[in-house]
Amino acid sequence: MAEIKATNVIQSLQVGCDILELIASSGKPLKYNEIYELSHMTKSNLHKYLHTLTLVGLLYRDKSSGLYSLGSKLVEYGMKAVNQENVVERVMPFLQEMNQTCKNTVLLTSWSQSGPMVVRLINSQEGLNIGAQLGTVLPSMSAAGKVFLAFLEENLMDEWKAEELKRMDEAQQAYFDQEIQFVRSNGIAFAREPLVPSISSIAFPILNFEGRLLGVVVVVGFSNTIADKLDDMMSQYLIKMRNEISEAFGYNIKRKLK
Repeated sequence: MAEIKATNVIQSLQVGCDILELIASSGKPLKYNEIYELSHMTKSNLHKYLHTLTLVGLLYRDKSSGLYSLGSKLVEYGMKAVNQENVVERVMPFLQEMNQTCKNTVLLTSWSQSGPMVVRLINSQEGLNIGAQLGTVLPSMSAAGKVFLAFLEENLMDEWKAEELKRMDEAQQAYFDQEIQFVRSNGIAFAREPLVPSISSIAFPILNFEGRLLGVVVVVGFSNTIADKLDDMMSQYLIKMRNEISEAFGYNIKRKLK
């Protein structure tokens, strides 16, 4: 490919991309002053760029904390790039139903190179800090992480799994293996306060006609509102929803999942 000359570059677009890259590579939401210090831009110019990027959905600014993170548009573009948008569209009505029935926050997560990523989020109540937002990558011991480890093709997550295991001692790894076996056997995962104190989650896989994992649905809320046993009413309802969603993608529930 021929080298792109500087005269062919739209400088303002390049600056905007640099800001997005700066926030993406930080690994966490950033305050305005942090972006200012890292970008070396004038405050007036930086304000214009942040306002514009937020306006078009490429950045998200939390109103309460003022923190900037990647916006929903970037997640949307990423999903389209890997031909997953049809999954999101078909699953959304189910997510809305679960949100109304469980009265808790519902997430749809998809696999990324960094781990399970939140690609859709329906909040249950404003101001509830679940420890995740659009674009957040979840850890292995979250409910979503356990489902991906149980059902995703091994070669897709080798590096991520190895990095996660490095953070665990032998006892934690033994418990970890038991949890994955439970999820693989029952098709549902529980996690007590994996990210934020008093916030727990329950998750299940979306499988297609080939048995391939398309995504993971997560219900998140205060620990006293989230099921932690298979025979709980919420668990049984979510198993029913798991079956309905996977059947919509051609999965044979009766033969392969409980």
